[in-house]
Amino acid sequence: MNSDPLYFQKGFGLKGQVQEPITADYTSGIVDRIRDAGYALAAGDVTIHLAREFGFCYGVERTVQYAYETLLQFPGRRIFITDEIIHNPYVNERLVERGMRFLFGRYACGVKVGELTTEDIVLLPAFGVTTSMLAGLKERHCVLVDTTCGSVLNVWKNVEKYARDGFTAVVHGKYDHEETRATVSQALKYPDGRYIVVRDLPEARLVCDHIERGGDRAAFLARFEKAVSPGFDPDRDLSRVALANQTTMLMSESLAIERMLRESVVTRYGADAVGGHHRAFDTICSATQDRQDAIHELMKRKLDLVVVIGGFNSSNTGHLAEIAAEKVAAFHVQEAADLVSADVIRHRDPRTHQVVETRGWLPAGPIDVGVTSGASTPNSKTGAVIARLLELRGA
Repeated sequence: MNSDPLYFQKGFGLKGQVQEPITADYTSGIVDRIRDAGYALAAGDVTIHLAREFGFCYGVERTVQYAYETLLQFPGRRIFITDEIIHNPYVNERLVERGMRFLFGRYACGVKVGELTTEDIVLLPAFGVTTSMLAGLKERHCVLVDTTCGSVLNVWKNVEKYARDGFTAVVHGKYDHEETRATVSQALKYPDGRYIVVRDLPEARLVCDHIERGGDRAAFLARFEKAVSPGFDPDRDLSRVALANQTTMLMSESLAIERMLRESVVTRYGADAVGGHHRAFDTICSATQDRQDAIHELMKRKLDLVVVIGGFNSSNTGHLAEIAAEKVAAFHVQEAADLVSADVIRHRDPRTHQVVETRGWLPAGPIDVGVTSGASTPNSKTGAVIARLLELRGA
């Protein structure tokens, strides 16, 4: 338990007082209606099928609540967030409108960490922050409100243990993602701590090939230049490996990478030596898994298309779109305005990951549309997209 009077991890007991503005900003009557009707709604020639698990997860709800509590707790004080509190532009922009400032990223206000004072309050986002950033903030003796998600903290605990025990953390994630940067920094708490970040199965295959038979060290380091710990040596540091993951990655892919690593260790060192060269713990976020399971279940229906709602930079939302796109036309949109017309939709392509405009996206005749949203998407945005879709069909 942290006893630092300038460090808060459990909010300020103001949940009742902030419930009204949170409800006003993030809830949706149409979403509540669809959920109450058994997750389906027929209107005109359109039937909406809502995934059973969607939208804000517990960790995001907690983070947003603490942000609103912080604004209420410290009236008149400068209140900052290190970077995006979650990957949803609407949520971040609502906090800016309510008086919060951002130190880094697309919403940065220009104030530097070195300019913070003891009178300032800094909110740490759901992704967490790196150990070096946390140390820098503590040196300024400002008030810290830590909203780091419990699932992320669980990954940190395992990565730190890997480093302590001499294992290299193989992190399934995106090396430039805030959460992954914070996670790998945990390994560097120990002098010999090592990590490598793999984004997908092809990158994991390169790591596994090197475990099995070595290879061109220089080429390997060039390939993973930005994704390894300082001084990383694949010949030395891949002899003992342990898997962790960014909590918002595709669950099936994380499990496949874990199996690949184990098989490569068996190939190199033999089955009897696995324990000394390979470890893995389940660090997959339950909310991420629940939403991925729900979209798989939704895809068992005969759908004409799927609309996935969430920030274009939201990892967990993007993976939901990828799952849907395996079976049917899937459109990852950020807000209702992306449904430009009945002919044109602006969306992030789940295969190319580029934001594009597609024509002819909305079929004629009676249609069944699947809808889901990422863990950082408020119901207000999901409801607005559904309303826009029905409007385009005259329903």
